[in-house]
Amino acid sequence: MKVAVIRERRAHERRVAASPDSIKRMTAMGLDILVESGAGEGAGFTDNAFAAAGATIVPEPTAALGAADIVIKVQRPMAGSAAEHDELASVRRGAVLIGLLQPLQYPADIDAYAAAGISAFAMELVPRITRAQAMDVLSSQANLAGYKAVIDAADEFNRAFPMMMTAAGTIKAARVLVMGAGVAGLQAIATARRLGAIVSATDVRAAAKEQVESLGATFITVDEGASRSAETAGGYAREMGEDYQRRQREKITEALRRTDVVICTALIPGRKAPVLLTEAMVAEMAPGSVIVDLAVEAGGNVEGSQPGVIVTTQNGVKIVGYLNVPSRIAADASQLYARNVLSFLGLIVDKEGRLAIDPNDEIIKATLLTRDGAIVNPLLTPSPAPAAIAAPVAE
Repeated sequence: MKVAVIRERRAHERRVAASPDSIKRMTAMGLDILVESGAGEGAGFTDNAFAAAGATIVPEPTAALGAADIVIKVQRPMAGSAAEHDELASVRRGAVLIGLLQPLQYPADIDAYAAAGISAFAMELVPRITRAQAMDVLSSQANLAGYKAVIDAADEFNRAFPMMMTAAGTIKAARVLVMGAGVAGLQAIATARRLGAIVSATDVRAAAKEQVESLGATFITVDEGASRSAETAGGYAREMGEDYQRRQREKITEALRRTDVVICTALIPGRKAPVLLTEAMVAEMAPGSVIVDLAVEAGGNVEGSQPGVIVTTQNGVKIVGYLNVPSRIAADASQLYARNVLSFLGLIVDKEGRLAIDPNDEIIKATLLTRDGAIVNPLLTPSPAPAAIAAPVAE
């Protein structure tokens, strides 16, 4: 079977779906890899490196897509007359598409995959179970985003992070608050601590307290009772009610008055990001403080944040809203994403290098969007109406 890897053409995307290492391993699985020339440039992978790993370099995307049994991408395929290349139109009927397809945000794309006869898999829907850890794209990319958010904050902050005792005087350590202690938040905590900052964190989930404190940060608790029900079965944070959010804002406002840097990481899959910092709360921070909003593409955790822009408020606080943060560290992000995809391929390709999609496998069930011209994912198909219950007949 042939696997296509093409250059990502969506804005702000520098990652690529394969690395020289993953190509070498896919070749060992009996797969032939077709790579569009220049596909790895944004991540620092040359055509020569891909060719040395066993790939065939092709000059344009249509040459790879039209011949491929499996197409692996980072972003969803470009489609329509406005696209530089209509990638979807080049994918042959019956092929498998694997990528970050954002099915809940772009349902029209899912209809198009079904109409095209493509078996589409959304990597962001990989369930958080032990067997799927090596395929967990959201975790691998969020981990790097949390690291990069702190580095970006340090770059914009006009002071040092660690305490320094010098002959000229003592520099106080920066105080960092991380909002959301998922994968990105925990890495942000660890990175800020490594840079010497005094770190605190908050999360709606009670289970996050132990993880935060194990990294040497202080956990800010709003309501321990409510936090026990704030985690979904899939391990994600649940959106809390207005009363909880009000009390959280009051608690966080107190902390903000002595905070220099805030990293916001709260996301709810398939939903608009919750607002954690209002304009009034940001106004409590000292001039020169920095906020990084990692949720800016999902509506933002911070009132006033703007996608792709650094906003400076009237009181001199910088709100950083960089887009596609994992892509800002494209080499490592691509390496990890490629390993996630490689692990997933091991699930759908047998030892003879042929497709073997088991629709009863729980990982397949969770990630498969379309097959044989139909939408098959339960998240995207309407639930059947309950059967009518006949009224009892009076004797």
